[in-house]
Amino acid sequence: MTTTATKSGAERGFNARWAGAWLARPLASFHLVVTIATLLTVTGLVMVLSASSVEAYADGGSAYSLFIQQAMFAVIGCGLFYLALRLPLKRMRQWSFPMFALSVLMLALVLIPGIGSEVQGARRWLQLGPISVQPSEIVKVTLVIWGAHLLASRRAERAGLKDILVPLVPAGLLVCLLVVLQPNLSTTIALGVVLASLLWFGGLPVRLFITISVSGMIAAGVLALSAGYRSDRMRNFFNPEADPQGIGYQARQALYSLADGGIWGRGLGQSRAKWSYLPNSHNDFIFAIIGEELGFLGCALVLGLFALFVYTGLRIATRSVDPFLRLLTATATTWITAQALINIGYVVGLLPVTGLQLPLVSAGGSSLAITLFMFGILANAARHEPEAVAALHAGGDGRFSRLLRLPKPEVYSPAKASSARARNAAKGQQPPRKRPPQQPQRGRPQPGAKRPQQQPGAAPRRGTSSLRSTRAWEPNYPMPHARERGRDR
Repeated sequence: MTTTATKSGAERGFNARWAGAWLARPLASFHLVVTIATLLTVTGLVMVLSASSVEAYADGGSAYSLFIQQAMFAVIGCGLFYLALRLPLKRMRQWSFPMFALSVLMLALVLIPGIGSEVQGARRWLQLGPISVQPSEIVKVTLVIWGAHLLASRRAERAGLKDILVPLVPAGLLVCLLVVLQPNLSTTIALGVVLASLLWFGGLPVRLFITISVSGMIAAGVLALSAGYRSDRMRNFFNPEADPQGIGYQARQALYSLADGGIWGRGLGQSRAKWSYLPNSHNDFIFAIIGEELGFLGCALVLGLFALFVYTGLRIATRSVDPFLRLLTATATTWITAQALINIGYVVGLLPVTGLQLPLVSAGGSSLAITLFMFGILANAARHEPEAVAALHAGGDGRFSRLLRLPKPEVYSPAKASSARARNAAKGQQPPRKRPPQQPQRGRPQPGAKRPQQQPGAAPRRGTSSLRSTRAWEPNYPMPHARERGRDR
């Protein structure tokens, strides 16, 4: 008995050392992101095929129609994943505001009759040939990237509270308003999570953050009770037995489906609920089909993948030296995780039904492709960790990077970033025209005028610091526009 216990303890110690050694590898975060994205996408494709086959056969005569559509968007998402891997951070930051403005324009176009497609009383899609695009999914990513760029630039200048809130909060509220008009409260909640995450990781004072969060929850509660179907969902959540065959039918059938799976599940493809007992079984309630066919172990696998994603995303955020990547990865991790928890929460009966999809698993082409693009950005950020940058520049890029011919990441240097910021500040103080060489005295301060005291190379202080100050620097490349330097006041 003692020998067996000693051997078991030695094996556990060996496994722990092996796991620690593997996580200490320079590209461990990158490989984790790629693995998690692959496993979740494959799981989603398999479960969409299983959950949608009956409904697809009843509607169109082919059991594979919805699966083929999902697989097509998965291929598009893989292309976007690869594009995000090759996208330089310099271009990502320079294009962040134009892409955000374009996504807002698409949100406005959706609301125009004849341009936006209306399905079940909601205008959420733009029809681009054979492909339907949901702009509200695109605006999540553009808000994350532009918000991270804006806050990183202004925190580098130690901007005041007004510069942190404006124009980020007004732009976020405008996006939420456009999504509410579709109407789409579930995506509005996701956008609220993105905005709150940007403000929290961007160093907003705790008191003001709590005030904004409470105001947002009150607004969400008012919106939830303002429309008929939303108020019915809230009443059903607090009183599930009031209308079991009406508004509470879907949530009740989901619980029955989970209970039918037990520990081991009924087997892949053997779900009973997908035979028109559980509406939207391939979309909003696909987690119930996972629980029925794969049992508790299948649900634990999905939850474990999302837990590993949380660890990986926060690991990338803490190991990054670029403040833009810190804000970007932390916000994206919070958004995707919160959306997954909300979806699983209302499937198991812990939250009211909202309609948020399970990322990379639920059926939905726009959501799948855009989420894969976001995972590609996270993988790109993982390749910019200091250890990963050193290893890649030393030639240790590995087979995967060589196969995809990925470019080597840029080396981030706080000293270069500080000098670039000082040069930008100096350029901003010069007049737009060049001075004639024969008049060097023009533009000199008048006698007796006091010059502001400022250390060489230091950024000007504008406003008070927050309760949770964070380190942030400008990127190591020039930013020619005044908006990018946070001087658009």
